[in-house]
Amino acid sequence: MQIIDTHCHLYAAEFDNDIDDLISKAKTLGVDEFYMPAIDNSTHIKMVSLAEKYPQCCFSMMGLHPCSVKEDWEKEMEIVVDWLKQKEFAAIGEAGLDFYWDKTFIKEQYLALEKQIALALTYQIPLVLHTRNAMQETIGIIKKYKNTGLRGIFHCFGGSAEEALQIIETGFYLGIGGVLTYKKSGLQDVIKNIDLAHIVLETDAPYLSPVPYRGKRNESAYIIEVAKKLAEIKNIPVDEVAAITSMNAKKIFKNKNV
Repeated sequence: MQIIDTHCHLYAAEFDNDIDDLISKAKTLGVDEFYMPAIDNSTHIKMVSLAEKYPQCCFSMMGLHPCSVKEDWEKEMEIVVDWLKQKEFAAIGEAGLDFYWDKTFIKEQYLALEKQIALALTYQIPLVLHTRNAMQETIGIIKKYKNTGLRGIFHCFGGSAEEALQIIETGFYLGIGGVLTYKKSGLQDVIKNIDLAHIVLETDAPYLSPVPYRGKRNESAYIIEVAKKLAEIKNIPVDEVAAITSMNAKKIFKNKNV
């Protein structure tokens, strides 16, 4: 069984003491590819260094997280562009809109997202989106690019059935993680009617651990619990969930017609 973790922050400080063991453990369970989203300039070097240490399984994205969009966002975007000129990256991200914590830089968040969409199109790589308290606003922007070849993932999807269908119409995939295992999230009812052809799996490690690890540090090995829950909802073998979602991930990140 192969499972791809399409979104995990393995370079986070929470993993400083045991990252090698963590990757080994995950690979033993069949999790053999890890896609790491960028946050901002404070973590780029650490992220890229980990990808260079594990070139066969760890892959970096490049971008600016919406929560890191501040007064200096244009300088941060210049740094993103410089990185893209130096190395190949799996995707642009994580980009997006987040109106949960702070609405001070909403205008700048929109501008930064548009710039990152342009970069994804220029480099012909996918766009990985973060959206919190801004789902419909983010969908509205992506809809404008429906016929441009823009592709990617709505990471940590937790929206409604209507929002899921809108995202699918744009050609983007739904990134499903630990929230699926939370009884009160409502996500199980939404996902049961969504074809697996539109879904990829993720952990967002070290955040959002699935049941039975909720409240503890998340890690890529725990993606198995997400796959199991999805298999239960769909009433199919977990191997089938792993195979289909991994094939979807390969289509997105490697642009292969597999």
